[in-house]
Amino acid sequence: MNAYIDDFAAYLGARASKSTVASYRRDVELLYKRLAVSDSSVVRLGTEQLQEYLARLSEKGRSNATVLRAASSLRSFYAYLEERGLMRENPAERLSLPKKDAREPVILTTDEVDLLLSLPKGDAKGIRDRAMLELLYATGVKVSELISLELRDIDLDRGVLICRGAARERVVPVGHAAEAALAEYLSSARSAMTEDERETALFVNCRGRSMTRQGFWKLVKGYIAEAGINKDVTPQTLRHSFAVHLLRNGADLDDVSEMLGFNDRGSGSVYRSMVSDRLKKTYEKTHPRA
Repeated sequence: MNAYIDDFAAYLGARASKSTVASYRRDVELLYKRLAVSDSSVVRLGTEQLQEYLARLSEKGRSNATVLRAASSLRSFYAYLEERGLMRENPAERLSLPKKDAREPVILTTDEVDLLLSLPKGDAKGIRDRAMLELLYATGVKVSELISLELRDIDLDRGVLICRGAARERVVPVGHAAEAALAEYLSSARSAMTEDERETALFVNCRGRSMTRQGFWKLVKGYIAEAGINKDVTPQTLRHSFAVHLLRNGADLDDVSEMLGFNDRGSGSVYRSMVSDRLKKTYEKTHPRA
């Protein structure tokens, strides 16, 4: 019996989800097993021993993401021991960690985007959904920015929206298709969904309140399933697709980074590498002397 592990799981239970508790517990149990330690000896492990343990996980083929999660589990476990007065300091705080695995974002093709944007129809909800999807793809804003938009942030006369981020504001062009979808939503659907003139949110749910991230993700999943798109789509997929489609059509990376709201222009380099890879494959496939 390892009382510390049981108590650690109970300690986490009030602070984290069930899945997080379960994964952290497994990580700590694996530490006990691999290093053959007990409650009395686990408190004597130092940073160097924990670092060697993580290195062995990597040597056994564990991904960087798995090693990073194990390190996070150990930091939480030793923070619990320190809080309980069982250790003077947390040895896992000084661990050197591997870089997070780079993962290319999932991109929809232009045909898939066209299909997805054609699906919302009919009632006020469909008109709202179409406006949200069109605006997301037209501007590349984050989902959190999309659902935070207020009526004052849209200027259809100029064809722009204003993203009021924590660091700075930015003005993003909207485009004719999104403008038309927004105009229809504002002229007919929004007033049917909320009669509260005090509500300032641009996009509201069926109860007339500000749309939530969870609510938007639910509607996206529904349309992805209806479209039969067999990709690992996330709420950010249209943002990624916006960036890559612009670059493939000749847009400047700095301009795209500005529209995406990157403070560090280098943050958009992942999109440039994806476009470069595509061009290289096209070259190798089509050039007679490639």
